[in-house]
Amino acid sequence: MSTLRATARASHTAVASAVAEARARPLHVALAAAVIGLLAGPRAPVLVLAALPVGALFARRPAAALAVAAALLGGAVLADARLAALDRTALTDRLGHAATVRVWLLEAARPRAFGGRNAIVRLGRERLLVRTSRRVTWPRVRVGQELAIEGVLDALRPADAWLRPRNVHAVLRADRVASTGRARRGVAGTLDRVRERAQAALDRGLPPPQAALLRGMVLGQDEALPERTRDDFQTAGLSHLVAASGQNVMLLCALVFGLSALVGLEFRARLLLALGLIVLYVPLAGGGPSIQRAGVMGAAGVAATMAGRPASRWYALLLAAAVTLAINPRAAEDPGWQLSFAAVAAIMLLAAPIAERIRRRRLPAALAEATALTVAATIGTAPLIALHFGQTSLFSLPANVLAAPAVAPVMWLGMAAATVGQVSTAAALPFTALAGYPLAFVAWVGETTAHLPHAAIAVSPWVVALVCLGAVVAIASP
Repeated sequence: MSTLRATARASHTAVASAVAEARARPLHVALAAAVIGLLAGPRAPVLVLAALPVGALFARRPAAALAVAAALLGGAVLADARLAALDRTALTDRLGHAATVRVWLLEAARPRAFGGRNAIVRLGRERLLVRTSRRVTWPRVRVGQELAIEGVLDALRPADAWLRPRNVHAVLRADRVASTGRARRGVAGTLDRVRERAQAALDRGLPPPQAALLRGMVLGQDEALPERTRDDFQTAGLSHLVAASGQNVMLLCALVFGLSALVGLEFRARLLLALGLIVLYVPLAGGGPSIQRAGVMGAAGVAATMAGRPASRWYALLLAAAVTLAINPRAAEDPGWQLSFAAVAAIMLLAAPIAERIRRRRLPAALAEATALTVAATIGTAPLIALHFGQTSLFSLPANVLAAPAVAPVMWLGMAAATVGQVSTAAALPFTALAGYPLAFVAWVGETTAHLPHAAIAVSPWVVALVCLGAVVAIASP
């Protein structure tokens, strides 16, 4: 009973401290209100109205309360307007009819479970999913090239709900797919060519499975991964390594700061270079919700440093949420977006106390920090993984701790190869050759962990959530 009372007192103190901290940062509160409006506006308008008086509790002055209310309502209005624009389509009358169209390939085609391929394309200003059967030959094309397709346009069905966050308006069941030989021009075409040279550099001198893993870890392109490797990484809890995320941006900035310091660039020039590379890296890595979040957070941190102010991690996280949701209010329905934010929030809340507990056991500081980050991210994402994938990995934590020392070398060597590959793919060979060793280790960790007995088990997300909540309480208790 005394333990419960102590926990209750600690929780009350923590809540009171959080409220006081929020009141001292009105800009954070207003930004949080905008995020709530963007999330709740299209889905549950009543929550927006209910949040209006609650927001006033976090404002010390009437002007601040009005700003919070305006941000809340503004977020809701913006989300509704943005969704109306994203859902506007001229395809309604063409659904159910044969179509012969020319489209631009936006993402590399992915194999379907029972043969054939899926690929997202652009027709005019609209996105479509091209779906082929195994009898349709898919041409050798790259992202940004034009395709001539004959098929039938169909409306999205309930099973296609995963396409809605991607703003796909229809499915084109293709009977024939051919390349026209044309490629995009302008800024998009330039990015396509940069990406192609980076891919060619990352493929240099490596066996196809290792080259696919390197492209996945550096550029978030996992479509070429062997099915067995993809399944092993999911079972081992290592799937995040082949999805462009905040880890990529963090390691990119670390590489830029280190190299620019070696060549003697002044501090402000280093920050400007890092900011420019973040802006370039986000679209090169696919521009998905997770990498958008990471890019905004990284850019916000760099901008805060340039302004001579300490970067606020919570403000950067809220800003990333607001920007990604303003671009696409349905981004929150994407599992990658959810997992990305859950991991970052958990790290910000739990990594420091976990690291402190580990250091008390006299472990090296670097090992304590790496382990703390992994434990915090695992706690934050485990319920969502169980919800979306119907299973949880029992060995995710040790697998990530084991793989962690190899991740940074792979990323840095891969980024170096992609950079020099813009001039000469042959010059990238030494970097990819060196990357082969840590790549092999990461692949070994994934394969070995995935084949341990009961590596992943089916479990209710509610059970996982309760276990993780217990872990949070234990970490927070003195």
